Amino acid sequence: MADLVGSTPSRPWRVALIGNPNTGKSTLFNALSGLRVRTGNYPGVTVEQRVGRVVWGGREVDLLDLPGTYSLAPRSPDEMVAVQVLTGVSGEPAPDLVICICNAAALERNLYLATQVLESGVPVVLCLNMWDAAQAAGLQIDTAALSAGLGVPVVCTSASRREGLAELQRVAVDRLQAGPASQCAVKDILSVEIRREVVAVFAAQRSTGGISPNAAEFLASRALLDPEGSVEKLLLSQEDSQFAATLTQARERLRVAGIEIPSTEARQRYHFIGRLLHTVQSRPVGRSGQLTDRLDAILTHSVAGLAICLGVLLLLFSTIYWFTAPLSDGVESLLGLVSETVTGSLAPGPLRSLLTDGVIAGVGAVLVFLPQICLLFLFIGLLEDCGYMARAAWLMDRLMSVMGLSGRSFLPLMSSFACAVPGIMATRVIENRRDRFVTILIAPLMSCSARLPVYVLMIGTFIPDQQLAGLLPLRAVVLFVMSILGLVVAVPLAFVLRRTAFRGESSGFLLELPDYRIPSLRVVLLRVWESAWSFVSRAGTLIFAASVLVWAAGSFPGNHSERYQLMSRLETEADSADAPAWEARLRELNAAQLEGSLLGMSGRAVEPVFRPLGWDWRVGVGVLASFPAREVVIATLGTIYSLGGDVTEEDEGLRGALRAAVWPDGRPVYNVPVALSVMVFFALCAQCVSTLMVIQRETNSWRWPLACFVWMTGLAWLGALLVYQVGMRF
Repeated sequence: MADLVGSTPSRPWRVALIGNPNTGKSTLFNALSGLRVRTGNYPGVTVEQRVGRVVWGGREVDLLDLPGTYSLAPRSPDEMVAVQVLTGVSGEPAPDLVICICNAAALERNLYLATQVLESGVPVVLCLNMWDAAQAAGLQIDTAALSAGLGVPVVCTSASRREGLAELQRVAVDRLQAGPASQCAVKDILSVEIRREVVAVFAAQRSTGGISPNAAEFLASRALLDPEGSVEKLLLSQEDSQFAATLTQARERLRVAGIEIPSTEARQRYHFIGRLLHTVQSRPVGRSGQLTDRLDAILTHSVAGLAICLGVLLLLFSTIYWFTAPLSDGVESLLGLVSETVTGSLAPGPLRSLLTDGVIAGVGAVLVFLPQICLLFLFIGLLEDCGYMARAAWLMDRLMSVMGLSGRSFLPLMSSFACAVPGIMATRVIENRRDRFVTILIAPLMSCSARLPVYVLMIGTFIPDQQLAGLLPLRAVVLFVMSILGLVVAVPLAFVLRRTAFRGESSGFLLELPDYRIPSLRVVLLRVWESAWSFVSRAGTLIFAASVLVWAAGSFPGNHSERYQLMSRLETEADSADAPAWEARLRELNAAQLEGSLLGMSGRAVEPVFRPLGWDWRVGVGVLASFPAREVVIATLGTIYSLGGDVTEEDEGLRGALRAAVWPDGRPVYNVPVALSVMVFFALCAQCVSTLMVIQRETNSWRWPLACFVWMTGLAWLGALLVYQVGMRF
């Protein structure tokens, strides 16, 4: 098999997939690559890179799934990635071929991007995806005439049905073997005046090493046509003052000639596309009553549509709750059996403790999230693939605009009320980088189910069982306030973040409403598998490591010999008359061990920080120990107060111990203001290693989880301080 000019037989071909959102690009990528996908990030940015390794025509091929974009006039890192990959300025080789994916039923809009891709100089194959939907709508497209008009091969596919994939592969291989010399892209889309100025800007470039002349000329055209865009900023940072002057002069000459930049580009491209489609495409007459139109009349209605959307989301979250609870319980039961097996096989000692309380607990901290992640992404996949997700985002856009976000942020935030981990992973549906990052940073504020045991313990112990205004139970009101506190704080915070750290052009809400279609179960399940494996392989390893480290901090230093002796006695002589005394002594030793460990010493060290909140060192230890999971604070307090680590938030022994706890001067440690300060702290803090690890995985940077931990902890401390100090004055 012949190789491309300048390539080596050992190097895989690089094939990039590019297209508008909602063209089925990701579905096509998944269908072509299967499970052979690796994920990472593009160099220098937090935009996710998906690469699938396949074999076409006996040659390895790396399939690159580029971020969805409407044009190559980049204003965000996501959009700039496409330009960088196509031109090779990212430091990686430019693609050997680009498969430009268009929605066959919306060619006029989709061909705008295609004409820009053709000008990059990279060989192109045009893929008309969703061909079945176009045929169902009665569209007739002369693909041969379209191919002749653009100068590139045209292939029709239905990725969700796996139709046309073999033909697409065959045409792609033929194109790859032909080499770049066969590229025959149209060159007369833009006017003579614009092309002349592009040549002038191109001639002024000096920093073009490492990229082809076609790529350099393409960058020059993008810099000229996109004032203050990402390409212009890139070139100005690399070129000298002469280049900047040439660019300014070129734009001035176009202005004098009556050519407005950038609006002229859109008019000229759509003029070309309109003339082309007039000859190759015909639409049926009188099909306004299509199923999509009839459904949208109801599902996008300002009242009925919103009610249906809320109902769908309620059903989604209820179903996740119904199904994940027994599944998570099953995971915990299975791990419990494993732990019992290890306990029965090993004598009490450091190794058994490491395996049961460190390793198995760490594995459990990872696996317990899998049912939620899988079910959430199953539903997201089904809603996206059938076309409803875009409608839900559009309906919620007005509500989310109050926070400076788009409607796509609604589902991830609502998912975070169950658990922030799958909620943060669900932000992948948000295309705008700024909106996605803001959503990730505020998602941990949603009151997840792990906070509930803390609320129940404090409310049941210290909040009076009485009626508010003679109508509402005071305890229920406090629980409700704590549950929505994070959301109340998140609204102004998102607004501020969107206008400070993540200021920039709003994404507005440019959103395509695709036709309704039957989802492809295979594609959806593949997406679920990718999400689950991504969590386990990347975030899961970090969560596991953190869990083991917390176990070590709570176990060392210390002399465990007496503890292990008592544990052995209790296991071998459980019916002994001395067993109750041994159990009491063991609880005392466990409490003393925790107090003397690194975790306990850390709790005493941070006591001055928490003293203004009304807390003693025991609460501080509980906060530190709950880092792997918030609910662990209950077991930690039970151990500290010599009640054992198997207590629950409703245990009267634990509640009594909290009521009886006193300072050295005899003052009670806990009262209503202290209880409220504890709840406010847990409502606002980032006390969850799983969440922070997932933030790291989704942003591919430690900067954001660290920033999230710092500002949320600071916010939680200030909130708890305010509540306690004000409460003590009443």
